[in-house]
Amino acid sequence: MKFTLSWLKEHLETDEPLERLADKLTMIGLEVESLEDKAKLLKPFTIARVISAEQHPNADRLRVCMVDTGNDSAPVQVVCGAPNARAGLIGVFSPPGTFIPGKNVTLSVGTIRGVESRGMLCSEAELELSENHDGIMELPADAPVGKSYAEWAGLGDPVIEINLTPNRPDCTGVHGIARDLAAADMGKLKEPAIKPIKGEFPCPVKVTVDDENLCPGFALRLVRGVKNGPSPKWLQQRLAAIGLRPINALVDITNFMTFDRARPLHVFDARKVKGNLVVRRGREGESLLALDGRTYKLDSSMCVIADEHGVESLAGIMGGEASGCDENTTDVLIESALWNPINIAQTGRKLGINSDARYRFERGVDPAFMVPGLELATKMVLELCGGTPSENVVVGKAFADDRVVDFPLTEVKRLAGLEVSLTETRRILSHLGFMMAGNGAVVKVAIPSWRSDVEGKADIVEEIVRIVGVDKVPETPFERGEAPRKPVLTPIQLRTRRAKRAAAARGMVEAVTWSFISKPAAELFGGGKSELALANPIAADLSDMRPSLLPGLIAAVQANVDRGFSDVALFEVGQVFRGDRPEDQFVAAAGVRHGFATSQGIGRHWSSSKTADAFDAKADALAVLAEAGAPMQALQIVPGGPTWLHPGRSGTIQIGPQNVLGYFGELHPRTLEVLRADGPLMAFEIILDRIPLGKQRPTRAKPPLELSAFQPVSRDFAFIVDRDVKAGDIVRAAQGVEKKLITDVSVFDVYEGKGIDEGKKSIAIAVVMQPREKTMTDEEIEAVATKIVAEVARKTGGTLRG
Repeated sequence: MKFTLSWLKEHLETDEPLERLADKLTMIGLEVESLEDKAKLLKPFTIARVISAEQHPNADRLRVCMVDTGNDSAPVQVVCGAPNARAGLIGVFSPPGTFIPGKNVTLSVGTIRGVESRGMLCSEAELELSENHDGIMELPADAPVGKSYAEWAGLGDPVIEINLTPNRPDCTGVHGIARDLAAADMGKLKEPAIKPIKGEFPCPVKVTVDDENLCPGFALRLVRGVKNGPSPKWLQQRLAAIGLRPINALVDITNFMTFDRARPLHVFDARKVKGNLVVRRGREGESLLALDGRTYKLDSSMCVIADEHGVESLAGIMGGEASGCDENTTDVLIESALWNPINIAQTGRKLGINSDARYRFERGVDPAFMVPGLELATKMVLELCGGTPSENVVVGKAFADDRVVDFPLTEVKRLAGLEVSLTETRRILSHLGFMMAGNGAVVKVAIPSWRSDVEGKADIVEEIVRIVGVDKVPETPFERGEAPRKPVLTPIQLRTRRAKRAAAARGMVEAVTWSFISKPAAELFGGGKSELALANPIAADLSDMRPSLLPGLIAAVQANVDRGFSDVALFEVGQVFRGDRPEDQFVAAAGVRHGFATSQGIGRHWSSSKTADAFDAKADALAVLAEAGAPMQALQIVPGGPTWLHPGRSGTIQIGPQNVLGYFGELHPRTLEVLRADGPLMAFEIILDRIPLGKQRPTRAKPPLELSAFQPVSRDFAFIVDRDVKAGDIVRAAQGVEKKLITDVSVFDVYEGKGIDEGKKSIAIAVVMQPREKTMTDEEIEAVATKIVAEVARKTGGTLRG
């Protein structure tokens, strides 16, 4: 929401400086995003006259200009490349040392093609007044040479932009902002009474509302004999300052009312409207050529205003071009209505229209201001365009329902810890438009019609506190008590953080993708159930809740590949949905690698031509599991995985068959085809919720484990086993022999072929033993080795290879 300081002062009588007003706005909940003071920014720029413009001796497109900068100073030489630079031109000059906002540079004396230039003649784009950079600015012949350009052009009105929260529709107008500042002792609110305009004749256009739920109220008035030319300079400047383009007086009045009073209006050219108006639902097959020049297809979920021709306006969002007002308009219909906020939001989102009217109606406008807003607009039309007004036509409710809250004065102390007197409470609430009755412990507070967000006692406390000052709320420490402190983060929150850290440490980049995917993609990954389909999807290909993070990640990888970034490694940690019950929703961690994005690094290198493979995905999955606290000794890796993975290049990570933690491997070609992705792609996905919690047993504190002073011992073993025996089974068997002594078991060779019987294979492991009390003797080492051979034979049937 933008407005100028002078505009604010039309509603607020104040002498407070701009900076203090801005600080107070932020303190009362209307956060100031920016302050733009063009007079201060453009202060060094002055009006100057080009005395002469001669051809540059060394450049065809440059001219050497002598410039009169006024104040009886000597002419200044400027090298200029603008095509319109010529003798006699009045423009804007900037001397050396001036900051040029449009170029983000500070000007200095320069030499251009051998000719010195001691300044610059500026374009509108260089002063950030517009995007026009085709030539230097040309001012009227009577512009005073030597005077400040910003002062002459009337740019001394600062523009304030605030960031509104959705619950403050009343502050989408300058009047509402001034009301809040007045309540905060920043001035006195100006509230002149709005007098009804007497109609000279009955309005010939009748209004019918088919559905009161879509349109609770509708007011209309005809003004005949208007002259619709350009709006006055003050109105054009006010609209232009906040980024609106002045069009004509009638349209500018509606835009002014939208920002001044948070009251969107619409004007129809009465001669282009045939018959009476009907507020109804759109019909299949209807369309509207809107004022933005685009044609929109309508349906029965949308509310429209129609006449005998058809649809003339998209209710509460945008008018139609066919009935729009132009310079030939002589009779105008002014409409002021109330619309269903939810329907406005749904229609605007469905059609992709973000208008100033939609912004206000979907938040809720003041229902009691529907008719006064029409009267105020009529007054402006008569003042700026002339004409004769008709009587008002009002359909539906022209007022708001009364809302009264029983408010205990002790609530402020109870909820905010502030002591606020009855007198101060009454002052604050009355300045904000609330009415307060009673002097006892409990008073009655009537909520104003423009504050639809205030519903109960806590909301009233919030109003009082933000005006008194949030900084006045005392700091109150929580009672710690004798109980031990509970963890700040839950186990799943800790796992989420650690999983992200682990994936990032392996060179992957975090992505955040949609929680919705297409139905075919959902079905491919085990979803697509009817209970997980969205009732109102934002797009056809975002129709179902995701059962897996991988479809979104694959789409993100493909988007990078399509743009020439083929070596990509992305990960995401987020929710997946396998059903509509809470126990069917999980937190997952997933990652995808493409091209040369391996665990060794991203991109091609002369020392390696290896592309990502299933073992990179396996390493990613295990790293995430380890960091998330999974019991690594208990993990089992089983060949194969779900149907979306390649059957011969994938694996399942589990703790027994009943607790599958996740999968890794190369994506199946069929999966790539459905998702329109280029392969090969390596992926993993882990369900963090399925990692078992570590057992919390009260134990005595143990001293930190110190490095052993004794030499570790490494022994290699090669076992002949059946081909279907898993290497992990051999590793676990060896690890279980002497758990305190054996610190590491790893596979370093798998062999099938010459010297090995058919149906058999050789698996070689390296076992590291770390003594802590004394150096191991040969006999002790041999004893442990014998136990390892015996345990592997017992668990897997393997024999020591000769």
